[in-house]
Amino acid sequence: MNARQKRLFEEARKRNPNLKVPSEPAAPSADLTDEDFALIKQGVGDKSPRAGGGPAGASPGAEAEPAAPLTGTVVKYFAEKGFGFIRPEDGGKDVFFHVTRLVEGFPDDLAPMVRVSYDLDYDRTGKLQATNLRILKE
Repeated sequence: MNARQKRLFEEARKRNPNLKVPSEPAAPSADLTDEDFALIKQGVGDKSPRAGGGPAGASPGAEAEPAAPLTGTVVKYFAEKGFGFIRPEDGGKDVFFHVTRLVEGFPDDLAPMVRVSYDLDYDRTGKLQATNLRILKE
């Protein structure tokens, strides 16, 4: 207990002499499931779905087949900041990408209307982003 807590406890003990010193809180249970570890790894405050075929829903020991890369078109690219957004060909929300995730092609080639292939993954804060970005030759 810190000094403030001790002072408050002593004041409460004056009003109730039978009051006992609180014990230390019990240690958290070490019986965490794979789903618990996935949630912890995903991060606090993440709004993405927890169940299903995403990386958080997969069990750590399961061997997953690599998914076919997705394709889309760059809709915005901020060269001075090194990031942009891809519009998936199959529809849905635009996907964030960073130039450091470019594995094939040159950053100078990234511009609106350029077709790219990519994989989806989560960043360190649990947000969805494009990785393994490849510029497709037309």
